Amino acid sequence: MKMACFLVVSLALWSMLLISVSTYDSPRGPLFSAMFVFGDSLVDNGNNNRLYSLAKANYRPYGIDFPGDHPTPIGRFSNGRTIIDFLGEMLGLPYLPPFADTKVQGIDISRGVNFASAGSGILDETGRNLGEHISFNHQVSNFETALSQMKTLMDDKNMSQYLANSLTAVIIGNNDYLNNYLMPVFYGTSFMYSPKNYAEILIEAYKNHILALRDLGLRKFLLAAVGPLGCIPYQLSRGMIPPGQCRSYINDMVVLFNTLLRSLVDQLNTEHADSIFVYGDTYKVFSEIIADPNSYGFSVSNVACCGFGRNKGQINCLPMAYPCSNRDQYVFWDPFHPTQAVNKIMASKAFTGPPSICYPMNVYQMAQKHLPSTQNNASIASNLSN
Repeated sequence: MKMACFLVVSLALWSMLLISVSTYDSPRGPLFSAMFVFGDSLVDNGNNNRLYSLAKANYRPYGIDFPGDHPTPIGRFSNGRTIIDFLGEMLGLPYLPPFADTKVQGIDISRGVNFASAGSGILDETGRNLGEHISFNHQVSNFETALSQMKTLMDDKNMSQYLANSLTAVIIGNNDYLNNYLMPVFYGTSFMYSPKNYAEILIEAYKNHILALRDLGLRKFLLAAVGPLGCIPYQLSRGMIPPGQCRSYINDMVVLFNTLLRSLVDQLNTEHADSIFVYGDTYKVFSEIIADPNSYGFSVSNVACCGFGRNKGQINCLPMAYPCSNRDQYVFWDPFHPTQAVNKIMASKAFTGPPSICYPMNVYQMAQKHLPSTQNNASIASNLSN
């Protein structure tokens, strides 16, 4: 089946999706009207399940610790919850449906949708070595498709308030290095551009995608940095790296991108006073965890819980593999992704972290800004779902 088949949304199906509003037991209600997520495998929650791709996590032991009496692998690249799952809980929002599921199941999307796709990147060509994926550009198009359906259920004023009071979370850029620049066998970018020039190209494309989302009505953005990729088990397994150290030249590349991303946040906040852009320094938090894992409750920071080979990072976590039993003691779940224990820490830092981590404000503070004066979050979402 071609990719296009996965991107067709019928009006009849969408009319079935907006049936009910998920409730939250806090009397204050959700802090945002909804949350819309764009990104890669760090936050993908099942969009790749039906694609012809090597980047899938819809098999055991993925999801082994996901809440429920009988956890099943549902497409999250973790032993349990992702940073978005935890952040949503803190915001009073339900687990978001993947965009792919909203097209075939009667699912309520009034509280948001996850558009992220494993293997995807800022650049369209990133991740093609893994098979089908949904690039950032395509994820924006999918949001526009969803938006066109939602607009049939709300007037312009209510829709504008709903979108302005929704959180847009973007966690992407990892694959533009792991499955592009650092893979010269498949891509020529490392021959064509210096690390600095490549970071500039990425940021320019990233900016265009963010502004496209803003043009569609979104106003509150959490833009996450790329993590210290030189410290993941996959990279550690590729060389004799001394204990406690990482492949520094890779981290140096990532820092170039992150520095430009933080500068972009300043630029966007200056040029678009009606919007809020927040830089989430996941690189800093993750680096601190790896440098001093014991202080965060971890005992293993250089070996994956599930994988094979050196550092359990040379071969990915395969179907029916036996993971470590003490998963909350591990920083990494598989050769590329953190455990849910790390995801929980990262979400907490995004929610209430200081300006050194969430700049210029954290997600909780962002929720207090620009709230609609005529309707609260619950009534806006209710209008959308009714």
